[in-house]
Amino acid sequence: MEFDLSTRRGLARAITRVESRRTDHQIEARDFLTSVMEKTGKTQRIGITGVPGVGKSTFIDAFGTMLTDMGFKVAVLAVDPTSQRSRGSILGDKTRMARLSVDENAFVRPSPAGETLGGVARKTRESLLFCEAAGYDIILVETVGVGQSETVVADMVDFFLVLMLPNAGDDLQGIKKGVLEVADLIAVNKADIDPKAASRAQRHYQNALHILEPADEAWSPPVLTCSGATAEGLPELWETIELHRKKTTESGSRAKRRADQQIKWMNELIQDGLMTAFRAHSAIQSELPMLRQKVGNGEIPASAAADDLLTLFLNNNN
Repeated sequence: MEFDLSTRRGLARAITRVESRRTDHQIEARDFLTSVMEKTGKTQRIGITGVPGVGKSTFIDAFGTMLTDMGFKVAVLAVDPTSQRSRGSILGDKTRMARLSVDENAFVRPSPAGETLGGVARKTRESLLFCEAAGYDIILVETVGVGQSETVVADMVDFFLVLMLPNAGDDLQGIKKGVLEVADLIAVNKADIDPKAASRAQRHYQNALHILEPADEAWSPPVLTCSGATAEGLPELWETIELHRKKTTESGSRAKRRADQQIKWMNELIQDGLMTAFRAHSAIQSELPMLRQKVGNGEIPASAAADDLLTLFLNNNN
């Protein structure tokens, strides 16, 4: 099956296939993705994360609108939290991105985070490639919030932006070192509310970055201030992202980063496939409940149970 990626409806249908749990839909999506791979790879991929309440959606609405006004086509892959109790998701990002959601040069796609670590939907990478094949110049990937596993998004983008609030004292306690280590830029958002506090926070984050080794030798992550509500500082932020593209392209680190991401993605898919096969194996299904009970009761160690199951799986697949 083929999808008309020249229309937003066609792109949405392709992504729906990617997100489907049905095996036949997944096969259709991957076959079509393979056929359009030559059209991918030219987009600027930007990951955006931040602490709860930092204003990610408002920022993206303003930032994306600025980019479409500059003549760019912008796609937003916004990941909504999934309830661990109901398995449902609100998918309300379109209502928080009022301008982008009706912009002819923008595509906003909210997706449930599901059970994926990092707040990034399991199929976000495939969705990103479909957006590239559809001709979008810039893809913004919004994640749920800051956490150690949130750095997963850095493995699928060219530029990783971390939004922080002006109250630096509280934020420095909550932000994880792992997020700082992969950040290409920290932006103190909502600077219009308290400019002095934003400047203090900027200095705090600059000091924090100085004690960390940059992830890329060609780039030292800067700290800027901005406001999604007033668009203050957004042109400077875009100039910084473009400077990063120029420097990392010249050094070769941009191409290496993408190649490493693809290989890591392949390895993750292999692991997912092996786990699916493991759980679906008839011998494992018959033994797993009993071993789980024994581990839960403290009768045997988890390591011994895991070894028994792996041995059973491997012996029955030779």
